[in-house]
Amino acid sequence: MKFKMAENSLFAILLRSRWWISFAVGAGWALLAAALVPQPYKIVAILGSLPFWALGFVAFVRQYDKPTPAQQQALLDMAAQDNWNDFSSHLERAWKIEGYEVARSPAAAADFLLTRNGKTTLVQAKRWKAATHGVEPLRALHQAMQVQKADECAYVCIAPLQDTAQRFADEQHVAILQGLTLATLLQKPLMKQPE
Repeated sequence: MKFKMAENSLFAILLRSRWWISFAVGAGWALLAAALVPQPYKIVAILGSLPFWALGFVAFVRQYDKPTPAQQQALLDMAAQDNWNDFSSHLERAWKIEGYEVARSPAAAADFLLTRNGKTTLVQAKRWKAATHGVEPLRALHQAMQVQKADECAYVCIAPLQDTAQRFADEQHVAILQGLTLATLLQKPLMKQPE
């Protein structure tokens, strides 16, 4: 049986927040417990702060190589101002850092063919700056994936998908690289040069 945390519970909110917030809550709990709880129960009350410290540690590990919200926005703004040559080169460097072999795709509906560990992924990235993203480019990419016998496909965009496109992506397991996922990918070449 898999445990699922309520989306708006305190712990779920703290896991989505910056890691140091959980540490601050844990420290506040421990200080209040030390100051207000009678002596025989003080240690038990202070130990009640341990879940917040654990959450802070988990959040830290999850956020370790991820950009902060301000960095994320700056990376996405930079991507929105890039031309196709710069943006595609940036993506290629990022994927090479992640260990992919990167080639231009022979399929018209895709721009890149990524290979790693015997798996291939078709990626459509040329519409990354489009203001709206409907279902048609995703459908074409998914069909190209089937024709090319690729294992996966991914679609790169800055603006959110329309509802119908998001439903199609969810149903057909099309990976959407946007927001934090895209910013984390774009950050890689800035942090490390490929070997």
